[in-house]
Amino acid sequence: MIERYTLPEMGNLWTDSYKLKTWLDVEIAVCEAQAELGYIPKQAVAEIKAKANFDPKRVLEIEAEVRHDVIAFLTNVNEYVGDAGRYIHLGMTSSDVLDTALALQMVASLDLILQRLEDLIGAIRQRAKEHKNTVMIGRSHGIHAEPITFGFKLAGWLAEVLRHQERLKLLRKTIAVGKISGAVGTYANIEPRVEAIACEKLGLQPDTASTQVISRDRHADYVQVLAILAASIERFAVEIRNLQKTDVLEVEEYFAKGQKGSSAMPHKRNPIRSERLTGMARMIRSYAVAAVENVALWHERDISHSSVERVMLPDACILTHFMIIEMTELMRNLLVYPDNMARNMNCYGGVVFSQRVMLTLVEKGMGREEAYKIVQESAHTAWNQPNGNFHDLIAKDARVAEKLSPADIEACFDPQHHLQHLQQVYQRLGI
Repeated sequence: MIERYTLPEMGNLWTDSYKLKTWLDVEIAVCEAQAELGYIPKQAVAEIKAKANFDPKRVLEIEAEVRHDVIAFLTNVNEYVGDAGRYIHLGMTSSDVLDTALALQMVASLDLILQRLEDLIGAIRQRAKEHKNTVMIGRSHGIHAEPITFGFKLAGWLAEVLRHQERLKLLRKTIAVGKISGAVGTYANIEPRVEAIACEKLGLQPDTASTQVISRDRHADYVQVLAILAASIERFAVEIRNLQKTDVLEVEEYFAKGQKGSSAMPHKRNPIRSERLTGMARMIRSYAVAAVENVALWHERDISHSSVERVMLPDACILTHFMIIEMTELMRNLLVYPDNMARNMNCYGGVVFSQRVMLTLVEKGMGREEAYKIVQESAHTAWNQPNGNFHDLIAKDARVAEKLSPADIEACFDPQHHLQHLQQVYQRLGI
C-alpha cells in the first residue's frame, strides 16, 4: 500500500499539494508494478522512490508555459529524479494518473464522511432514547394529526441516516477504481497486469472496461448519493426550524451565552444553523445535476467534465462533511420543551383524539358515517372558538352519551393508546 498523507480535515484532501501527492502515488505504484513484471529495472524504481518529489509552485510555473498539468507535473518530478525519471509514465496517458488519483481523493473523502456520520448516528440515537416517551403532536399538512413522541420522530431520522450509511459503504466500492490502460483504454502500450498490480498497491480495483477515462456514471453516483444525504439533513433542519417557530416552540437550537440573534431586535433567537444547512443542501443538489451532465463525453473522452469536477467534487465533499458536523452538534445540544409539546397537543380540548372517539363509537355499535359526522361537528366547533374544548363538547353530546360511558370517553383522550407499539420501532433500530 502506498503511503499517503494522514489528514484530519476534509479541505486538506482537496489541496493542490495533496492532489499532486496522489499523482505521484499513482506513478510510483505503476513503476513498482512494471519492475515486478521485469519491464523496468528495480534499481531505477528504488531511485525514483528515493528522489521523487514536486513543488506545487514550480508545477504551476511549468504549466503556464506548456499548458498541460500532467506534463508540467512530470517535468517537475524529473527535475528531482534525474535519469531514472525516464521510466516514469511509460505507456500511460494523462487520465491514467488523473482518474486513478481522483479515485484516491474521493475514497479518502468518503472515509471522512463515514467517520463523521457515525457521530451523527450516535447523537440521534442518544436523543431518540432520551425522548422515547416525550409525547408531542404529530402533524400532517402542517396541521395537528395524532400524538407521537419526539423520540419516535428521531427514530425515523435515525433509520434514514442508517440507510445513508449503507449507501455510502456501497458507494465506496463503486468509486474505488483505477485505470492504467493507456490512451483509449486498450492497453496497447501497457499490459493489464501492470494495472492490476498498481491498483492493488493503491487500494483500488481496476475499472472493468475504461476508455481513456473512468466513465463518469461512477462520479455521478457519488455526487447523487451525497445530494440525497444532504437532502435528509435538510429535512431534519427544516423540521427543527418549524418546531422552533415562536407559536410552536417545542424545540430550539442551543443559544450560547453572549450570542445575539438580531441587530435590531434583542429578543430574537433564530435557527441559524438549520437555515444554513438548508442553504448548503441546495448547493449540493445543484452539483448533482452537473455530475449527471458530465456522463456524456465525446467518444472515448473529452475534457468537458474536468472543469466541472475541479469545482464540484471538492465543494460537494467539503459541504457534505461540514453539514454532518453541524447537524451532529445541533442534535447534541438541541433544547427540547416537553411542556410546550403537551400544551400544543391539548389545544382545543384534545381535538387530536377525534379518530379515537369515532372508532370507539363504531365499536359500540354506531355506524361509521354517523360517528364521523358527530365527532367532526364537535371538533370543528372547538377548532373555531378561542377557548374551544372538544373534550367537553363530546362529553355533553347526548348522541355520544348513549354509546359511551364517562370512562370510555376518558380512555379516548389517553395519549398512551397511540404509543403502545412504539417499542417495536425501537427494537428494529436497536435502541
